Amino acid sequence: MVSIQTDPAAAEGFATEILVVSLADAADRRAAFADRARGANAAWRFVDAATGLIPALTLDEAAVRRNKGRALTKGEIGCYASHFAIWDDMVARGIAQVIVLEDDTIVDWAYLERLGAIDLAARGFDYLRLYAKRPTSYRVVAKDFLQHSRTVVELIGLAYGTQGYAITLKGARALAGECRVIRRPIDDAMDRSWAHGVRNLALVPAPILEATVPSAIGAARFTGKDDPAFHTVRQRAWRRLERMRMRLLKVRRILGR
Repeated sequence: MVSIQTDPAAAEGFATEILVVSLADAADRRAAFADRARGANAAWRFVDAATGLIPALTLDEAAVRRNKGRALTKGEIGCYASHFAIWDDMVARGIAQVIVLEDDTIVDWAYLERLGAIDLAARGFDYLRLYAKRPTSYRVVAKDFLQHSRTVVELIGLAYGTQGYAITLKGARALAGECRVIRRPIDDAMDRSWAHGVRNLALVPAPILEATVPSAIGAARFTGKDDPAFHTVRQRAWRRLERMRMRLLKVRRILGR
């Protein structure tokens, strides 16, 4: 594992671990991230991304095809395993709070320093997205969070992406417990708050951005749903049920339940 971090004296009092997921051989991406992070007053380190399935996980290929209409790519499985391994390690070591970033992100370090210095669990923010791939329904949870005009919202639909998030021990325990069997990509699984019980919270505006670089996962997964089994009556009914769950969650949140 490669570890690059700022002067510990400059980061004194910063309690949250900041982990940057990156392939071990991604020298250019690591160098670019380190350059962007130059001068940040927060300790962070790279963690080597997984490149495939790990022993703690089981791949349910039939469920994946049912949910996505295709098999997961090697990169998707590695991405899943990388994030799962962080949660599993948090549970094993009793780590209270972690901020997870991917190495293609551009970070507002001043805001992350403030975020990492507070107890998110005490606020009930056990999983807090720092970025989302697409807009979706939401409700406002907290205004002016650590900064004027920065809002915590609860996302109701699927927002996708694992570019960055903060997670507490409680959140890690819930996600790890739900996600030990791979049935869909990891960001799909993380969005399913009705399944794992952790609210899908996010910051608006996002304190990180995704840099325009080639994806380490690859774009083949966007080529379409080519598996005939994906288009059966049974599978269409299953996806309608998933959408109904999201709508029900939205109604419950509007009613304050």
